[in-house]
Amino acid sequence: MILRQTLNASLLTAAAILWFATRSQAADQNLQRLDNAVLLPHAANDGDSFHVRAGTAELTLRLYFVDCCETETGSESDARRLREQTRYFGLPEAQRTLHFGALAKTFTAQALSRPFTVHTAYARALGRSTVPRVYALITTAAGEDLAALLVQNGLARPLGVGRALPDGVSRDEQAERLRDLEAAAMLTRTGIWAEANAERLGVGRAEERAEERELATFVARPTGAGPPGGTTLDINRATPEQLAAIPGLRAEWVAAILTGRPYARLDDLLKVKGIGPKTLEKLREHLTIGGGP
Repeated sequence: MILRQTLNASLLTAAAILWFATRSQAADQNLQRLDNAVLLPHAANDGDSFHVRAGTAELTLRLYFVDCCETETGSESDARRLREQTRYFGLPEAQRTLHFGALAKTFTAQALSRPFTVHTAYARALGRSTVPRVYALITTAAGEDLAALLVQNGLARPLGVGRALPDGVSRDEQAERLRDLEAAAMLTRTGIWAEANAERLGVGRAEERAEERELATFVARPTGAGPPGGTTLDINRATPEQLAAIPGLRAEWVAAILTGRPYARLDDLLKVKGIGPKTLEKLREHLTIGGGP
């Protein structure tokens, strides 16, 4: 019985990966609209990542633009992320961070209790999940953007990969809007911000920046192409957030770059749909090759 269950789980995972690979090859940079999507119960669902059914397809979605707190820690990488979130929000301890992660999960489940609309370009969202995920924008049945709702209610922070919205609002403009919502939530001490301590927040973020600078020495080196004292990222080791911060690098390109690693040379980026010689030359100011992952 256990062997049969294991085989069935393996077959389902393989089928999901095969579906995703086929769908990704057909996807372009244009968002596709999926109406009447429903949230599927799943143990791995949380505030910003969850399983849905849209038509006949079952997808695991990762929200663009935002990051909710962890709901559990099962690995060292989970623990590091939890520590970083605790510092960012100025919380007294990691258990409170997990608490607000659980609140975000409940909030998302309630917001998606009625059929909703998904916009996705099927760009792959890498992470700790073993199931392929794709980035998406979610509009609730009430016509509200889920990412904005989470930030507005103090249950998420603006962070991560973004893209232009279906109504034409640019990625940068939407990111600014979310930062404004975060500022308002902080001022009104909404959600997580009700327990934030200003002094602890300042100290924690300073510690996080110091550690990030230290870690950056392992993935970056000086370059003469950029401004004095600039650095280039090792394309085979850079995080999704680091790549997303490169000016002009679209979310779809970031996803494709991550999927295609490791690279032997930067010219291999020309294989990424949408990246031409001119774009590649601009990317040389920010990227380098420093070995495989």
